[in-house]
Amino acid sequence: MKLTYDPARNIAYLRLHRKKAQVDTIRVSDEMNVDIAPDGTVYGIELLNANAQLEAEDDGRLVVINEALGKRQELPLAVREAPAKYKAKRKPRSCGIE
Repeated sequence: MKLTYDPARNIAYLRLHRKKAQVDTIRVSDEMNVDIAPDGTVYGIELLNANAQLEAEDDGRLVVINEALGKRQELPLAVREAPAKYKAKRKPRSCGIE
């Protein structure tokens, strides 16, 4: 499984399987497409307007829960540049010319 994000297009793609066959893309909504094979295998899910969808829940983190083991892992998603208030403030550099 692989999650990719294209910030220029604001699209995320969750690949569940490598495409081994021709797939059809089904438009589920204005913000989601699903790639599915004729046998019903789902190959991937495309999220349009990805920033809004990926940041809507869990503070913009990907949360993976193994319910059988009771384990949880979180991965921050860097879907856009950090807001200015969270960026490290830099001191102006002196160029040595006065």
